[in-house]
Amino acid sequence: MTTVAVSGASGRLGSLVCEVVEDHPDFELVSRLGSASAAEDGSDAAILIDVSHPEASPAIVERALRRGQRVIVGTSGWSADRLARLEELIAELLANGQPVAVIIVPNFSLGSVLGTVLARIAAPYFDSIEIVEAHHEAKVDSPSGTAVRTAELIAEAREGRRLGAPFADQRARGESIAGVPVHSLRMHGVVAKQEVRFGGTGEVLTITHDTHASDAYRAGIRAAIEAIGATEGLIVGLDRVLGLRG
Repeated sequence: MTTVAVSGASGRLGSLVCEVVEDHPDFELVSRLGSASAAEDGSDAAILIDVSHPEASPAIVERALRRGQRVIVGTSGWSADRLARLEELIAELLANGQPVAVIIVPNFSLGSVLGTVLARIAAPYFDSIEIVEAHHEAKVDSPSGTAVRTAELIAEAREGRRLGAPFADQRARGESIAGVPVHSLRMHGVVAKQEVRFGGTGEVLTITHDTHASDAYRAGIRAAIEAIGATEGLIVGLDRVLGLRG
């Protein structure tokens, strides 16, 4: 069986990842890592799954890649700038003849992934686009990694055409991610929700995804761990793992 270490194993998502790995007949969970773990802990595993903390994630991922582990990242905070630095590291390792396999997953929910794909399809047809995302009160970062990735893919699909977002510099207008205003809510009673709103002449299109329970992430976690063995280089997004985008 393929051995797996999970960084951030005691968190909400980390506990679920551990369950999925333990339930899978082809994988063996050998290390549950947390903030008190030593740097070398989990180094004997073939795969490292990082679902830790945005501040800690880059160092955890770099350390795992340098020692030759395949890596799946479900931690938030992997923006375009952070991904660019990761690509530099990958290029360095590949130049030294070391194989590299990384999958960055902003959201393990299949419904959320499909919602982002639909938003990317709609993006070229509307010049007014905003994102509203909500998560439980304990989520430490905002905007969410899913919202950041959605905004970046919207901007990519528009091929440089600017959005009509007047007064976007006002604080109440949310944070501008790749030119898309993103508004974050952190509330009791919420697991995760994202709305992408497209405004056109005489109409509004809203693509909404609600996560009601963490079980929504199980299928995506399973898909990622099954895909990492055949991965070469960097893959960003569960949509690519599922074949929804090349």
